[in-house]
Amino acid sequence: MKHILVLGAGQTSTALIDYLIAEAPANNWQLTVADANLARARSKTHDAPHTHAVQLDVENTDQRIYFIAGSDLVISLLPQDLEYLVAKDCVQFNKHLLTAAHLDDDIAGLQQQVVDKGLFFLYESGIDHMRAMQLVHRIKAGGGTITSFTAHSGQLVAPGNDDNPWHYKTAGNTHRIVLAGKNGAGFRENGHLRQLSYEELFDANRAIHIPELGFLAWYPNHDSLDYIPVYQLSEALNFVRTTLQYPEFCFGWKNIVELQLTDETPQYQTNGMSLQSFFQEHFAKHGFSVWIEKQLTARFTQTKQLLEKLQQLLEAEQEAGEEERKALQDFMMVDNLGQLMDVNLDSVKTQAAATVAGQMHEANLSMKQLFFLGMDDDATTIDKGWCSAADVMQFVLQKKLALQPGDKDMTVIQHEITYEQDGVEQRLTSCLMLAGDNTHSALAKAVGLPLGITAKLILQNDIPLKGLHLPVHSQIYEPVLAALAPYGVHFEEYFS
Repeated sequence: MKHILVLGAGQTSTALIDYLIAEAPANNWQLTVADANLARARSKTHDAPHTHAVQLDVENTDQRIYFIAGSDLVISLLPQDLEYLVAKDCVQFNKHLLTAAHLDDDIAGLQQQVVDKGLFFLYESGIDHMRAMQLVHRIKAGGGTITSFTAHSGQLVAPGNDDNPWHYKTAGNTHRIVLAGKNGAGFRENGHLRQLSYEELFDANRAIHIPELGFLAWYPNHDSLDYIPVYQLSEALNFVRTTLQYPEFCFGWKNIVELQLTDETPQYQTNGMSLQSFFQEHFAKHGFSVWIEKQLTARFTQTKQLLEKLQQLLEAEQEAGEEERKALQDFMMVDNLGQLMDVNLDSVKTQAAATVAGQMHEANLSMKQLFFLGMDDDATTIDKGWCSAADVMQFVLQKKLALQPGDKDMTVIQHEITYEQDGVEQRLTSCLMLAGDNTHSALAKAVGLPLGITAKLILQNDIPLKGLHLPVHSQIYEPVLAALAPYGVHFEEYFS
């Protein structure tokens, strides 16, 4: 009998645990689910045969060692700062380890020990890596040279549950969300390094079209450049990995950054403090009135100028005779690059009107989003002791933007690859839209199912690799992606 230890029974664990429970009888597995909250662990195992729920404080060395030493394979769903503790114990006690956690430098330093002991450690087990490498290897095997690679990935609220002005809900780590992008982002564009600051990152106008879903905004991940050697794409002139969100989220989060609501300096005593009082105190410190005046003035000034020009255009059109109106309907002008362009008068009016409407919408949206977070909420108290604004924002996300029972989420992954083959440039787009259901969230499926399938492959000796890996090898991604297909994890491909 093989013993599997799952560390962590949070919201992302459900699909993994259900998969392991279903596979346990036929494979003669014993499954232990360990969590700091025993009731939560029990709620995931459902007292199923071959399972055992236990309470575990992972930072308690004796407890941690006891359970790891008694297992054959460990699957960790713990926060990143606890992963190294688990990895060291798995090396010491000769246990395989699987996790979706980031492979950091401390863990990478264990590589030789993992190899020497003949163990298999898998990090960053996401299907985005697996699909990316499947495409890259396929194109290269066919003689193609990749010139541009973009990987978009996002965790979104499903359209039917998109009911707030942020167009966003979370079931994940709010600490990670609040601090996302703080270090800026670097990526390769046209053969050159491009660096964006934190303040430049959340641009709602940086968007792509997702089939059947519409336009989503994207911002580059801070570590895109680290994956160029991992994907073996040193020849690519463009390389970026991104996070997808609805445009309204990026628009609003840019405001959050500008208002210094992600500042990590402890400066608020929040015991007994309402959200309204926090926002009042914070905005008084950081010039909210100046900020909002600047935001509104810029938009209203541009709107006023556009309306005046549009009015002048309409008046001139009315005063012109029939022949003059026909002559003016289509004309040519020089753009700001000195290039001649055809212009249609009706198109000019439509675009001007759309711009005016957009400016008015943005001005209104800014306030709607801040009020939704609790700017006028005097009933909700924070009660988190001495806090930073970033700490309070984590609380705000949990209170105001959490997925509710019955809400569904959606995982979207889109790869865009341009390559040259036989002298012809090709563009491949690969897209996955994975929806949550009444049993499992999309996030739980996307995180848990690859881990469960990989565990089965390891325990059946169907992955011959040893050492510390990301899922960029065909021995990993091919069988895992094939096994995921019956669960609705399927990519559509488009060529252009």
